[in-house]
Amino acid sequence: MTTEAGTAFKPPAETAAGDFEPEQKRYLEGFVAGLQIAKTAKGIPAPATTSSEAIGPEAAARKAQDRVIAAGGKLSDPEKFKRDEHPFDTYERLKAHAARNDYPKPPDNFRWRYFGLFYVAPNQNSYMCRLRLPNGILKSTQLVGLADLAERYGGGYAHVTTRANIQIREIDAKNSVAMIEAIQDLGLCSRGSGADNIRNVTGTPTAGIDPQELIDTRPYAREWHFHILNDRSLYGLPRKFNVGFDGAGLIPVLEDTNDIGFQAVQVNEGFPLDAGVWFRLCLGGLTGHHSFASDTGVIVRPADATMVSDAVVRVFIDHGDRTDRNKARLKYMIEKMGVEKFLALVEEKLGRKLHRAVAGAVAPRPALSRTAHIGIHPQKQEGLNWIGVAVPVGYLSAAQMRGLADIARELGDGDIRLTVWQNLLISGVPTDKLVDARQRIETLGLAIQVNALRSGLVACTGNTGCKFAASNTKRHAEEIARWCETRVSIDTPVNIHLTGCHHSCAQHFIAEIGLLACKVQDNEEADPVEGYHVLVGGGFGPDAALGRELYRDVKADDIPQTIERVLKAYLANRASPQESFIEFARRHDIDVLKAFAAEAA
Repeated sequence: MTTEAGTAFKPPAETAAGDFEPEQKRYLEGFVAGLQIAKTAKGIPAPATTSSEAIGPEAAARKAQDRVIAAGGKLSDPEKFKRDEHPFDTYERLKAHAARNDYPKPPDNFRWRYFGLFYVAPNQNSYMCRLRLPNGILKSTQLVGLADLAERYGGGYAHVTTRANIQIREIDAKNSVAMIEAIQDLGLCSRGSGADNIRNVTGTPTAGIDPQELIDTRPYAREWHFHILNDRSLYGLPRKFNVGFDGAGLIPVLEDTNDIGFQAVQVNEGFPLDAGVWFRLCLGGLTGHHSFASDTGVIVRPADATMVSDAVVRVFIDHGDRTDRNKARLKYMIEKMGVEKFLALVEEKLGRKLHRAVAGAVAPRPALSRTAHIGIHPQKQEGLNWIGVAVPVGYLSAAQMRGLADIARELGDGDIRLTVWQNLLISGVPTDKLVDARQRIETLGLAIQVNALRSGLVACTGNTGCKFAASNTKRHAEEIARWCETRVSIDTPVNIHLTGCHHSCAQHFIAEIGLLACKVQDNEEADPVEGYHVLVGGGFGPDAALGRELYRDVKADDIPQTIERVLKAYLANRASPQESFIEFARRHDIDVLKAFAAEAA
């Protein structure tokens, strides 16, 4: 990679003049070790050795662990797993397990997530495989290939995730290696899609086709994606890490919920910065822990996005918490040291100062659309359109995957674009083919026009496939939709997110109505049943705020009626038809909202 000035990109930690390069150090270390082995074999005692400084791609992470131990700290179990044996060095053992149809014990269950394999027992005695799809885009031929793999090695279906990604479930141990190798045959990969790694890189789903976008995020997401894949030193993180690129298009990317959020902005003429499109740098998003990514005041040239991301990640590797998994995220590190000290460390890695935004220089972002991920929308290319297909709670059968791929190839440009709303877009469809496309989509049992509830309905995997989840989120989401859509006439989008545990994969805190799964003790004699805490008033982007708890410990059987009452309370008491649910929920105290819902009952 080069910067805009043409300077070659180098890793931040460069060797000082006169020092050995890392490859030379590794060679010399191996040479000396070989001599010692040879002497031992001949009966010549090897000289006493002392611990040498860590070198190679794992050096930074190893040194961070060493500092914890030297200070009397105790590494978390995953840190011990990584220290004992790097996950990428266990592939032969994974293959041996597959040959015996054996599943892993906890240390290897953690390590093999580096290959994209998750052993999800006890909920399913099988693996789940998650992919990497930079900017959430894949080709129709790749979707067909994934459908084939889902049938051959999995349960015959796939889930679209809230990171614009795909995961395939119910993979037997004997098929695990065949699955991840076949994914690479398709030109895709699953490497680093789980555990303590930089996860799938999200970007504007309408990148390159959006009439209002400031920048096409695809090349920047792709560059960062391949930078991660080809630098093993970036796999030494204390915990998972998310990066999202927003090109200022119509469809939200939720980049403000990422550890790094790049937001495209227009810098105006007449300021001591080059006019044009830059990225605003936001850091520390973690809504499950009550935090949005904060504007740091830094703006980044798009060509430098990978360089800056690299520096941020390396500071995180050096200073992130390796003892407490609950605190091992970028948010907590920045809170502990302060954003200015953190940025100073980033500048040290970069070897230069970051650019700071100047008051008045950055123009406002173009408006988001709450509905552009569903339905037919004109592209910037004259005569072409994208079609947003509703995917009920992210579930696609293999037959539906093949059918969508055929439509994209025969009627569109061949691309399938996933969104963070658990649905997909088919792009490049000529206007005269829209009717045919719609009919074929509906024949698959899918739709491009849905009511205001289904368009914003999001659910995590739930307890059918995740050991952390307390409820069957996907089933309950469908029950809410079926119950409410025939009883409540909503004329404005309302996002309803169901998440199965505190990890908040479905981001319940940023939903207008968020449901966090729990167990409800109905009475002392009975076993606890599935249920939810209900939150209202969450939002993202310009409406960013965390939802407030409205109800606690509502049984899952009562949730559809509860949501019905909340929606009817909104319709009956909003200030005007133009007042959104967010505005309504934030305008009233919780007790008032409860009273409105009681009246609606």
